[in-house]
Amino acid sequence: MTDWVHLPGLSPYLPTVAAMEGHVAAMTEGRADEAIWLLEHPPLYTAGTSAKPADLTDPDRFPVYPVGRGGQYTYHGPGQRVIYTMLDVGARGRDVRCFVRDLENWVIATLAEFNVKGEIRPGRVGVWVQRPDRPGPDGQPSEAKIAAIGIKLRRWISFHGISINVEPDLAHFDGIVPCGIRNHGVTSLVDLGLPVTMADLDAALMATFRRSFGICPV
Repeated sequence: MTDWVHLPGLSPYLPTVAAMEGHVAAMTEGRADEAIWLLEHPPLYTAGTSAKPADLTDPDRFPVYPVGRGGQYTYHGPGQRVIYTMLDVGARGRDVRCFVRDLENWVIATLAEFNVKGEIRPGRVGVWVQRPDRPGPDGQPSEAKIAAIGIKLRRWISFHGISINVEPDLAHFDGIVPCGIRNHGVTSLVDLGLPVTMADLDAALMATFRRSFGICPV
């Protein structure tokens, strides 16, 4: 059983992470079910285990929190759906790479509900969209990141998770090099011209969840 929890308002970062870790501890002890938390944070930057100091270009702009998840610098803020995924990877095959691919499949299936084609790229965790309306110097469509993924495992239970840009202030990403990638931008559903609300995205996430896991390609 997977419990879905909507946290209202803007969830303060450190207390929310502490609560998430408490739930993971309860899961490892068999006292809690899988859970997915849907929330928004106030503006902040997080530094994953691979974060490079040079990629924090405006360290005084927002609070910066080192975290134990994989990945580099990420922005969270209003208008971005954060999805904390506390799932039993042990019961899902004990294949971390496949689990991350399943998370990507879930995001792609969710975006498809709005006729947005999400794509993955070798060597880049997360989900990307092409921007034919914004061609690069070579005249080809540029790419922009619409969703980030960063997880940590504890006794085969995952935590942290996914962020999907619905309508954040994209200028807030300027204080970091998002995920260490300098030559591509970021976008959101509203930036793509779609009047999608947070409730719309949540409904799509719930509708596509079950069919997005267990299909990781070899």
